[in-house]
Amino acid sequence: MTRAQAQRELAELAALLDRANIAYHAEDAPEITDAEYDRLKQRNAAIEARFPDLKRADSPTDQVGAQPAEGFSKVSHSQRMMSLSNAFDLQDVTDFDASIRRYLGLGEKDVLQYTAEPKIDGLSLSLRYERGVLMQAATRGDGSVGENVTANARTLADIPERLIDAPEVLEVRGEVYMSHADFADLNARQEKAGARTFANPRNAAAGSLRQLDASVTKARPLRFFAYGWGETSEPLAKTQILAIRRLAELGFQTNQLTVLCDGPEPMLAFYTEIAAQRATLGYDIDGVVYKVDDLALQARLGYRSTTPRWAIAHKFPAELAWTRLEAIDIQVGRTGALSPVARLSPVTVGGVVVSNATLHNEDYIAGRSASGEAIRDGKDIRVGDWVQVYRAGDVIPKIADVDLDQRPDTATPYDFPRKCPECGSDAVRSEGDAVRRCTGGLVCPAQAVEKLRHFVSRAAFDIEGLGAKQVEQFYADGWIAEPADIFTLKERYGSGLQQLKNRDGWGERSANNLFAAIDQKRRIPLARFIFALGLPHVGEVAAATLARHFTTWEALTKAADRAAQEPAFVAADAKLRRAALPESPAWCELTGIDGVGDVLAEALVTALSQKRERESIDRLAAMLEIERPEQQATNSPIQNKTIVFTGTLEKMTRAEAKARAEALGAKVSGSVSARTDLVVAGPGGGSKFKRAQDLGIETLDEDGWLDLIGSL
Repeated sequence: MTRAQAQRELAELAALLDRANIAYHAEDAPEITDAEYDRLKQRNAAIEARFPDLKRADSPTDQVGAQPAEGFSKVSHSQRMMSLSNAFDLQDVTDFDASIRRYLGLGEKDVLQYTAEPKIDGLSLSLRYERGVLMQAATRGDGSVGENVTANARTLADIPERLIDAPEVLEVRGEVYMSHADFADLNARQEKAGARTFANPRNAAAGSLRQLDASVTKARPLRFFAYGWGETSEPLAKTQILAIRRLAELGFQTNQLTVLCDGPEPMLAFYTEIAAQRATLGYDIDGVVYKVDDLALQARLGYRSTTPRWAIAHKFPAELAWTRLEAIDIQVGRTGALSPVARLSPVTVGGVVVSNATLHNEDYIAGRSASGEAIRDGKDIRVGDWVQVYRAGDVIPKIADVDLDQRPDTATPYDFPRKCPECGSDAVRSEGDAVRRCTGGLVCPAQAVEKLRHFVSRAAFDIEGLGAKQVEQFYADGWIAEPADIFTLKERYGSGLQQLKNRDGWGERSANNLFAAIDQKRRIPLARFIFALGLPHVGEVAAATLARHFTTWEALTKAADRAAQEPAFVAADAKLRRAALPESPAWCELTGIDGVGDVLAEALVTALSQKRERESIDRLAAMLEIERPEQQATNSPIQNKTIVFTGTLEKMTRAEAKARAEALGAKVSGSVSARTDLVVAGPGGGSKFKRAQDLGIETLDEDGWLDLIGSL
């Protein structure tokens, strides 16, 4: 794989996985299979491992869940709710054990025990108890902020209101689910009442818990398994298995199938046993979870950005079915991306009827890239083909295979549109981008509406009373055409409020409340402002990265403008531009930011250099007070410094040293450059140590490093 191919695929994977997270966690309506989601994340991680400098600021490896939905108040988790990394076969499990041993410096014969438990397919929930009383219940959300569902959680029989002899503060974490028998009864009642039935127990459980009316939740047969904890004022036990038993003693339902294993061989034996019992358990599972049993070792192992090092989910394989591809439709997203969707003859896969599949992009359909190279998993997919699809939940599946022997004689290669189906503007594909995009910008109805919807979304401006539906209606009525128009609504329609208050659902009070809510958002943090613009490849993580680096909107736009003025950037030939830009000082200013690669930088500069788009953004910025990011108070002497570790460390493993540095606010790099602040060198430091000396960079041995960070 070349660097250009890696950049293209990472861009594609980031877009696909971001949409999948929103659909699954925020909308309770998954659009790709669990197995496909896992495969895409695994593929993304493999590419990042091979090209670490290409890791995007909005990398899927740094994402957990999705933003909380509208309608619930938000809850900040005192300890982040993480996801789990995945294993898919025997080798992955043995590699997991080997990685734990390497990190801890353990030999093959050293005792290392794991717990193994069925992985429930439900909705994650965190319960906070203070002095034994249930104070709060929250969904996972994006891992940092979830939805407050306390009233709903109190209706579940498996969730105790009070605990006896519990720690003063205890956050219990687990899974809300619905048994197969209860699910069947619920659907029978729904059908009898003429109400909507549910596709599977997971969706039924998620939809039932996330009801704005707690009485609806109370009427649904929800259950809860406790499997872990967050913040605690005192330890529950010294091991995972004993801590789970303690939760059971406190009154929680825990999975009685949880066992203790002495290594990969018994772990895999348990996986095989549970897989055989899967159909008879009475509830849905999608794999087995392994966790290091010793809690002191869990603490040493710590966390990656979104997953614990001490746990892994061993997933079950997906299910398959064959059906006919009836049509290929094109959908246009808020960034102008043309996304193809397969329309299938309805087919039942694993008990659920599916009729749509993601087709990713034009290369995936053609089976070859624009340059003619065969691409991974490309299929040469044609309308009329007999296709194999797979799923692992109530999801839009992926096409796994095409039966060429049954291809109709009339089937022809799919001609991906070069014009936007929404506005007729040219749809172009830039060098390094896996996606073809409409050039219409705000002229394109699909982009304009989607950009406005994104602008008022929860993670962006989040204007109370102005959600997606209101924005769509205001756009259709010609009241707003761009984000800046929102902040002139009162000026244009506020006199007498007649035009607004006479609309269905609006009165004088609600109109005034809307104008007040808009005024409250005239002051906005820089990261939210950047994210709200909906620029290609600039998600929440990338927006936060840019905000921390530039601190002001003016500084960011000046840097983008300098890069846009580089002769190489304005060159007509994209390949020449890519070759020349790395030598540009203005370009290096952007790509030198940790987490900003060529693709993101080019997308940012391109968006901000488009005349109409920039004028629209400038009009918006002129109406707002854009706040600098808050500087976190810290006593760390390495806060915001870039550190390189080289050579052999004797008092901790390299992985532990890296995790410790990042926890203290430092950035850890794998190479020495002029931007490096400190090199920690053990014996055998080699070329990195010599380069640090040549550049005059401060160097420390391991003892000096430990003295520097002290007990922090």
